[in-house]
Amino acid sequence: MESTHNDNFQALYEIARTLNSILEPRQLLEKVLSIAVRHLSAERGFVLLAESRTEAGFSVAAMENFGSQEKGDEFAASSSVVKHVLTTGEPVLTFDAQADARFDASTSIVAQNILSIACVPLRSGDRVTGAVYLDSAKSRKAFTDDAVKFLTVFGNVAAIAIDNAQRYSTLLGENERLRSTIEATQQFPSIIGQSAKWKQVLDLVQRVLDVDASVFLTGESGTGKELIARAIHEQGTRKGMPFVAVNCSAIPEQLLESELFGHVKGSFTGATADKRGLVEIAHGGTLFLDEVVELPVLLQSKILRLLQEREYRRVGDTMNRTADIRIIAATNRNPQESIKSGALREDLFFRLNVIGIHLPPLRERKDDIPLLAKHFVARAAEMYHRSVNDIEPEAMKVLLLNPWKGNVREFQNVIERAVVLSRGGRLTNDDLILTPTDLPTLGPSAVTLEEFERQIIEATLAEMGGNKTRTAERLGVSLRWLQYRLKEWSQS
Repeated sequence: MESTHNDNFQALYEIARTLNSILEPRQLLEKVLSIAVRHLSAERGFVLLAESRTEAGFSVAAMENFGSQEKGDEFAASSSVVKHVLTTGEPVLTFDAQADARFDASTSIVAQNILSIACVPLRSGDRVTGAVYLDSAKSRKAFTDDAVKFLTVFGNVAAIAIDNAQRYSTLLGENERLRSTIEATQQFPSIIGQSAKWKQVLDLVQRVLDVDASVFLTGESGTGKELIARAIHEQGTRKGMPFVAVNCSAIPEQLLESELFGHVKGSFTGATADKRGLVEIAHGGTLFLDEVVELPVLLQSKILRLLQEREYRRVGDTMNRTADIRIIAATNRNPQESIKSGALREDLFFRLNVIGIHLPPLRERKDDIPLLAKHFVARAAEMYHRSVNDIEPEAMKVLLLNPWKGNVREFQNVIERAVVLSRGGRLTNDDLILTPTDLPTLGPSAVTLEEFERQIIEATLAEMGGNKTRTAERLGVSLRWLQYRLKEWSQS
């Protein structure tokens, strides 16, 4: 008897060590089962976990010495035992399953010649989270009352270990998700934004860093297309190599080819010497073609050849040159409409649009306005030697309501101008100079300032699903101020 107690203690000690050394759930379950089978000299066994979403009410998480046929039958021989344990939370022990009246209806127990069965619940607090099942077809006395007592304690210890491992696995997954989200924003410190749409953009940007595929950026003017292009270059495989940006709409058409590909001496009037083009200057790095739709169609065919063959030719030259570059293109137009109108070659679009990233306008990512405002205020204050360090709530409301047709570029200009004109430490409505067409409208009928304020707050609160903390952050006001306003209106 003393030997049995010592063996039981040793087994419990082993599972305790396992608890501290294994945090991967499946590996832990297999170890728990291995200890139980070996210590009680069982021939077969499995660990199952309660699973309400399955038809059986449980799922087998680890098994030992069960063949594929038994598994396919969902462990029919033990299902009645398992369901009893999961339902009652009480262990089941039988020394002779063939003669046990509880299993008269189980033809599979007879068919598989199972003699001894032990099944104990796994408990986590007051919940039965699973069970450990062992059986033997060789001995009618394979398991004893002492064995079940041990197995019950063992099951309780194992349940804690399993629960901890599952929690750890869940936290690990959540941590990984949060890390990827943080990395997508912190990896690009110059790019400000935490809104859902902006995070989707950064996630796509992060995915294309380690590949050399062409990227096509779309979005309205001022949404930050060049900023994203630079981020892809500076964090990608061509980091440290040249980044050459070309505004295709700003260069006269007759000079575009020469600017892009270069020319040889005497190729046209004024070509007094050989000249390298921007494609050659970008060799090894990235060529950013902003407003690519503005390129003449004839020149688009040469860009297509550059993409397909990695070859180009200087104006007036007879020799082809090679270019090792990554091309990132951008446009503020709708590419499909440009293709229909003939302004953009469809085959060029397909070659450029290997990875397409759309940048949302600022009006669709208003959650980012407070972040952008604080960032631009701090930068402008340092640049222009002003002591401004904050924005008054009323001014923030105006910023949130503005449609920002010029997007982030316009927003930045307004903030910088306000910082320069500000007379105090906080930006006010008087500091914000907006054109009449940019000012937010009050709707079809005039309302008082208080009514307008209430409309804004209630609309934002509804948009934030009733979350007062997020509503306050969105509006750029304190939670206490928001709560005071809501209480005041509820009493009126």
